[in-house]
Formats: sequence, structure tokens, C-alpha cells
Amino acid sequence: MRDLVPEMVKCLSVHSLQISRKGKTLLQVPELSLMGLGPTLILGPNGAGKSLLLRCLHGLIVPDSGRVQQDGIALNAYHKSRQAMVFQRPVLLRRSVSANLDFVLKRQGMSRAIRKSRIDELLAEGGLEGKARQSARSLSGGEAQRLAILRALALDPETLFLDEPTSSLDPGATQMIERMILRASNRGVRIVMVSHDIGQARRLAADIVMMQAGHVVEHGAAKQVLDAPTSDAARRFVAGGLVT
Repeated sequence: MRDLVPEMVKCLSVHSLQISRKGKTLLQVPELSLMGLGPTLILGPNGAGKSLLLRCLHGLIVPDSGRVQQDGIALNAYHKSRQAMVFQRPVLLRRSVSANLDFVLKRQGMSRAIRKSRIDELLAEGGLEGKARQSARSLSGGEAQRLAILRALALDPETLFLDEPTSSLDPGATQMIERMILRASNRGVRIVMVSHDIGQARRLAADIVMMQAGHVVEHGAAKQVLDAPTSDAARRFVAGGLVT
């Protein structure tokens, strides 16, 4: 696996980003820069535009105006090839657990022997060694999400986008996935993750993007945003109040 040092970390930035539908502005972000020196968590209430921003950063949605850049260069096919994304409800192939991983590795041109070794590594990483021959569609929710993350990591991405990967999981399953996320981050994978969980943000985040009604209301180091937020919306969200 690739290891990054701080000097190699790339800047993912947003400039004058706007998305509107039926005359309503859903997302409006004038400027945002993510340096990737640890997990970035995008927080906010339902409907704040968190997932929409995540999809723009990944290039899945083209904004009405504005741009997404990496190191000052407009997001292009090469950048996208170095990214991976895991959705809140992952779609797995109707194959075994190991075959789901092999499908990704085979498309990268790896030999069978290298693929087998890599699959063994990935299964161990996700605690799924005993599930290798099991149908992926029969896994529990937490196991399925772990497999989805492993499949994304099999691409050896520079950036991994995660859209509320633990939203419907119990504490034990959540803890296992959080450990996977931290290990990936420590190896140099840039993590950008949507969450609504303040506790999770405290456990994982290096920096936090706080959103409300399609706007970024606060962005900074996790400790600063969570312990001493400067915006009223962020203060209310951190305190557990209703953000409108």
C-alpha cells in the first residue's frame, strides 16, 4: 500500500460552487480548501447539503457554476481515478465476499497470485477472513459496509469519500469501521466523510466542515469547531439543538 508523507498531501478545493434546482439554491460554497492531513468530517443536520457537497468533490455531480480543483487544477479524469467512494447503502455484487474484491483487483491488471495475496490482506484488514466464500449479499449490515470499504481501498485511492458509512449500525459495528477509517488515514489515504454524529466527529476528525442549508457555516480544526464554535448554527448543532 502507498504511504504518504505530509509534504505529498494534496489540496482539494472548491471555488464559487453553486447548485440550484427549481429555483431553489441547494448548495452555495464560495471557497473551501481541504488539505487532507487527517480525516475531514462534513457535519450538519439532514438537508444541509453534506452529501451533495461530497458528490461534487468526487465529480459525481457537476455544479451549475463554480469548480472543484486539486492543487489548483480542475478535477479531471486522472484525479477521479485516484478517488473512491462508499455510499450509505453499498451495492455489492451477487458474488462471494472474495469475488467482490477480486473483481476490483482484476480490473487493475493484477495477476492471479498477486490478487490472492491482496485479497487475503484486505479480508484480514476488515476482519472478514471467515467470510471469504460467503455470498456478499448475505452479510450483516456492518459486514457489508466493511466489505464496501475494503473494495474501495483495493483501488489504492488517494482520497476515499464516505457518505455516512455507520448511520444504521450498532456501536460494535461502528467501532470496527471507525478503526478501519483511522488505519487508512494513518497510511496516507485522505478521508472525507459525511456524518451527523458529534461523538464520531470527536473520535475521528482532524478537521470539520459544518454545513447548514447548503452553506458552509464553519470550517476548522476539529477541537476548535467542537469545543469553541464561532457560528450560531455550529454552536446549536454541537449542543444538540435544532438547526433551521
